[in-house]
Order: sequence, then C-alpha cells, then structure tokens
Amino acid sequence: MEQIRETQKKYCSVAITFAIFAGISFFLFDLKPIGKGLILGTIFSIVNFILMGESLPMRIGQSKNKTIALSFLSIFFRYGLMAIPLIAAIKMEKFNLAATVCGLFMVQLVILADEIIRLIFNSTQKKTA
Repeated sequence: MEQIRETQKKYCSVAITFAIFAGISFFLFDLKPIGKGLILGTIFSIVNFILMGESLPMRIGQSKNKTIALSFLSIFFRYGLMAIPLIAAIKMEKFNLAATVCGLFMVQLVILADEIIRLIFNSTQKKTA
C-alpha cells in the first residue's frame, strides 16, 4: 500500500505542477479557458488515479464474483466522476473542452513521459558504459 501511495504522490505532483505552470502560461497569453480547462481536467485526473489506487487493495483476496463486481463499480464510479469536467467544459464557455480532455489524461501522460525518459536515459547509459 505504501508503494502505491509513493507512486501516486510522484506522478500526481508532477501532473499538477505541470498543469499549474501551463495554466499560468495560458493565463498570461489571455487564453484563460484553455488554462482553466487544463487545470480542471488535471484535478479530476488526479482524483481518478488516487481512487484507482485506493480500490486495488479491496479487490485482493476476494472471490471472483466479488472482484468483478467491485471492479465494475469502481470503473462506473470513476468514469462518472470523469464526466463531470467534460460536462462542465461543454456547458460553460470558461473551460476549453480540448484542454479539459488533455487534463483528464495528464497523469497518464506523465507516466508515459517518465517511462520514455527512463528508456532513453538507460539506453544512453548502456552506450557509454
């Protein structure tokens, strides 16, 4: 469980930091809806990632039927939660829809970027050794 929390802290910290700095940059260029959408989507991306990590231990050691039911309920709840910023971006002009969608994938993008950087870094280390 501690390893899950460390992973969450690592990726969520980077995601929100990037979103805040990008959001501020968009605000400075008078693109406020894009900045707001990116930050809104990122907040919900982080909440989704944390809920996913919190639900993992509940499924361990359960019967197959109970695990399937818990997994389905978790997915249903998390997707419902992620629909909130999408609906807000569609209904309100103060949030940019495309930026909100990008924000919803922010944690996944951070994880992907981290893995790519590790791959490149490990590849260059092997060449120099």
